[in-house]
Amino acid sequence: MIKSFNKIVLLCAGLASTASAQSPSPSAPPADLARWSREAQSVTITRDDWGIPHISGKTDADAVFGLLYAQAEDDFNRVETNYFNALGRAAESEGEGAIYRDLRMRLINNPDSLKVLYSRSPRWLQAVMNAYADGLNYYLYKHPGVKPKVIAHFEPWMPLAFSDGSIGPDIESVNLTQLAAFYGGRAGSVSSAPQLERDADRGSNGIAIAPSNTLSHHALLLINPHTSFFFRAEVQVTSEDGLNTYGAVTWGQFFVYQGFNDRAGWMHSSTGADNIDEYLETVTRRRDHFIYRYGAGERPVAEEKAVVRYRTPQGVSQKDFTIYRTHHGPIVREANGKWVSVRLMQRPMDALIQSFVRMKVRALVSFRQTMDRHTNSSNNTTYADADGNIAYFHSNFIPIRDTSFDWTRPVDGSDPRTEWKGVLSVDESPNAVNPPNGWVYNSNNWPWSAAGPSSPKRSDFPVYVEISKEESPRGRHALRVLPDKKDFTIASLMSAAYDSWLPSFARMIPGLLKSYDNLPASDPMRANLATPIAALRGWDYRWGTNSIPTSLAVFWGEDVSNRVGAEARQAAMSAETYVIDRATDGERLQSLAAATTKLNQDFGSWQTPWGEINRFQRINDDIAPKFDDSAPSIPVPFTSSRWGSLASFAAHAYPGTKKWYGTSGNSFVAVVEFGDSVRARAITAGGESGNPLSPHFDDEAQRYSTGNLRDVYFYPSQLKGHTARVYHPGESN
Repeated sequence: MIKSFNKIVLLCAGLASTASAQSPSPSAPPADLARWSREAQSVTITRDDWGIPHISGKTDADAVFGLLYAQAEDDFNRVETNYFNALGRAAESEGEGAIYRDLRMRLINNPDSLKVLYSRSPRWLQAVMNAYADGLNYYLYKHPGVKPKVIAHFEPWMPLAFSDGSIGPDIESVNLTQLAAFYGGRAGSVSSAPQLERDADRGSNGIAIAPSNTLSHHALLLINPHTSFFFRAEVQVTSEDGLNTYGAVTWGQFFVYQGFNDRAGWMHSSTGADNIDEYLETVTRRRDHFIYRYGAGERPVAEEKAVVRYRTPQGVSQKDFTIYRTHHGPIVREANGKWVSVRLMQRPMDALIQSFVRMKVRALVSFRQTMDRHTNSSNNTTYADADGNIAYFHSNFIPIRDTSFDWTRPVDGSDPRTEWKGVLSVDESPNAVNPPNGWVYNSNNWPWSAAGPSSPKRSDFPVYVEISKEESPRGRHALRVLPDKKDFTIASLMSAAYDSWLPSFARMIPGLLKSYDNLPASDPMRANLATPIAALRGWDYRWGTNSIPTSLAVFWGEDVSNRVGAEARQAAMSAETYVIDRATDGERLQSLAAATTKLNQDFGSWQTPWGEINRFQRINDDIAPKFDDSAPSIPVPFTSSRWGSLASFAAHAYPGTKKWYGTSGNSFVAVVEFGDSVRARAITAGGESGNPLSPHFDDEAQRYSTGNLRDVYFYPSQLKGHTARVYHPGESN
């Protein structure tokens, strides 16, 4: 165990309430103010009747200035929270329990190193990063009543700490408890993060349909990321430098991560590629430092100082750490006398370049060129364009490794054969480009069904390109709604995205019915469960707000999955497959009895329609949401993606509630048609604004709950009659 040192820094009472954040000055340096004002006059923000900002700038940098200003207007809280998490400064707001979350981020985000990287960035990227900081700082200058929790002044290098637009950076695979044990944390020193943008209902959907399978003979794209709600804003950002992109931008970032322009669109979904590795390092102390074995020789363990500040009732304390690294990466834990390092993709400058340049691509060739940077490590990509191309690209970062090693476990760091040997090229990865079947999809499942019979073959690739052992429930669902259809339209692709079939229950319920049928006539369960069994026996396995079998099946599925969970993990099987293949009659039936009991207790009857249980509610903009059964809420018919629903709504009961409230799943959804012009429909969970007093706080909730996507205003002509306000950043209403 490595010890850390703790010291107290006493601050005046006036600062204690905001940790290390300082209130923005009511004035600004004249040079800054002149620059901000000049940039603001080069930007126009048009708010449509849903509150969505359409930002137009003379240059890309101007557009980014306006984009960040507009984001701060809509939800500065989430912009700042994302950054103090990325910078390893959450404890300055949340207190001691966040220290090791901060330390984990410091393993990859050293401010001094990021500042150097900023200085080495291309001039155009520096201009964009400068505009990012200016847009946020100008917002704070114009809104002195906004009190940041931690970051009172944004700096241009900070986006390099937050270059991954997906749900969470790869470093979050590091176990916090083990990290804390290694670096000197006492028992219980790690607290859970608030439910931010991390604990999402895992499962995004991307579908691309070729012109041969559409009624209009134009390509279609479904963009359906599943994240925590309110994780991204819906925007359009345009410049005279050729930028014109619509879609979802993660709060605080300056690139549209899931979106489209007038010629091409892209959807990212979490990958199953194995691209994060752990190394067992043989470390010994040599006088006042550590060395580790590598090959026939020894190398010094690199040491780096890190200071993590945290809020206390008395002021601000700090904890000093020494972070240890080998050439593989930072040390994150100890195992059986060995230090364990983690190796992952960490190239933030290239990641920002790839994400920004991607917004401007207008053809398949240029899109593939952006992927040559190999910095979108955590995602697969579904693509479509106006030329009629469709494609599925597997993870954009797959290290080449010696397949004689088991890369799902830590490997010997002293053995040079365990070194990465570059990365697989785009062409060496399991992709499907313009397959003859006319469609591609991904739902975080394996790539072996991405294009039906035209999919890449597992035998052609190293085992580490995909860790999934079986097809996913949503994969089976997609394979039911996509084949043998030649007349897709925007409307019918929307219908496919909200198809109500639940394939997990279609597989599991027959076994439950058989278990019931096996009961002796004298068994009390036969009488007690007769009516619930009859309801399930007559069910078509489709969700709906009025569906009683959906309620019963979900409560049963939750219980039986928990009941057999340990055995399923030991057998390296999904809970669903274990229930089908190995669960006993008793386990299946006991879970049904438990489900009916729970429904009776919580809702008065097991015959409670699903919509009375499964609800959407947005009370405030707290990062950790609060829910109240006595407050208004909206029924949602679709379920969690774990049961194979393509439309996802991950809900459960909270302290003090009986009803289930969703916090993740479908967040931003869009269906796009590419032709001579682009047409799209979209929806955002709740609404664009984080301000409960704004009409756009929850004005999309009803449409969201029913999958009634609204028209996207992509062209200026479409904004006519749908414009609420046009202004420059800094102008008051």
